[in-house]
Amino acid sequence: MDIQSLYQIYKQYPNITTDTRKIEKDSLFFALKGANFNGNTFAEKALEMGAKYVVIDDETYRKGEAYILVDDVLKTLQQLANYHRQQLHIPVIGVTGTNGKTTTKELLNAVVSQKYKTYATKGNLNNHIGVPLTLLAIDDSIELAIIEMGANHLEEIAFLCGIAEPTHGLISNVGKAHLEGFGSFEGVKKTKGELYDWLQDHQGVLFLQADNPHLKEMASARKIANIVTYGFSEGNDVIGKLLRANPLLQIEWHKKGATESYVVDTQLTGSYNTENFLAAIAVGLHFGVSSASINRGIEGYTPTNNRSQIMKTAHNILICDYYNANATSMAAALDNIRIIEADKKAIVLGDMFELGAESFEEHKKIVENVRSIPADRKVFVGKEFFAHRYESGEFYETTAEAKQAISENPITDATVLLKASRGMAFENLVDLL
Repeated sequence: MDIQSLYQIYKQYPNITTDTRKIEKDSLFFALKGANFNGNTFAEKALEMGAKYVVIDDETYRKGEAYILVDDVLKTLQQLANYHRQQLHIPVIGVTGTNGKTTTKELLNAVVSQKYKTYATKGNLNNHIGVPLTLLAIDDSIELAIIEMGANHLEEIAFLCGIAEPTHGLISNVGKAHLEGFGSFEGVKKTKGELYDWLQDHQGVLFLQADNPHLKEMASARKIANIVTYGFSEGNDVIGKLLRANPLLQIEWHKKGATESYVVDTQLTGSYNTENFLAAIAVGLHFGVSSASINRGIEGYTPTNNRSQIMKTAHNILICDYYNANATSMAAALDNIRIIEADKKAIVLGDMFELGAESFEEHKKIVENVRSIPADRKVFVGKEFFAHRYESGEFYETTAEAKQAISENPITDATVLLKASRGMAFENLVDLL
């Protein structure tokens, strides 16, 4: 079946799923394959559970007209998403970056949705499957879409741009993450910069943190005609500064050349998030959202998923930031805990994954950084950190060992930073704190 014919079926039955556990009546089931599963084997079950059609790429599983046979289910999903994108005559903002892309995406949505009916990537559905599913969830009522794009290998952002066709774009930052896939920091910059390449080649609008030397260099290397800048120095289109981080951020911002400035109290911690707020402000202004509405959107945004989230327990104030960690975001989290005013501080860090050959050295740098921060407890969890243990620090090879130690020697009355890669399962420590 060709894409145009499949699109007509999709328009009738626009609810798409790839998981038989989430089948809804009259949905379209795409039988994707993975390393340990073959979606074709679930096609019959999907129909039994209420799917209207199933898209398969193995003829041996075809048992009737409800089975749509294609050459490659994944490619068909991607082509269908791109075809749908081309029927949507709306702005599409592409967001990527090493750190902060999900928070930035959510802040953009909080601001722009004050004026428009928007659709933004749910959770972190930001890869070669998630981006198509996100696009196919956009209906005719949507006026603006925000698409998060993730990558851990070269050319992935270029590929996702080819599907999502963004009209506007933003890179939150570039840093040392997924080095196993990218090979080096230069590889990170090259891959994230593929969004800039797309904007250059398609006359798109770039939102640029112009005080970030890496992003400025990447933008300068390309001929992008339409650039909206934000940052901390005068000369940017949007200028802001951090007023307070105790631990929630209070920021001040103003437009270029304006005498009036605004002070906004946020629900986010992490001084590194200041530029993410400024990005949302710049995007909001570009799309004609009023200053009052921008501030309302920012003040109303509450983080979820343990990204820069403040949790007050009976014993402590927790800064939960253990959804992900890499060398850049870990250093930023430490910069933040360093400036927070608190009578008592504790730092609990877990290993950073996917740093490849640089892992030993990057964990060593973090340990040295922590040693210079005044804190009552310094707890390191994981084998990578364990290799750099020193006498006054607390080092544990596993989260289970750390949990046992903290239960025997509790942390109380402190502001506690919890930062680790997702695989360290730091949510298991929260109950003790």
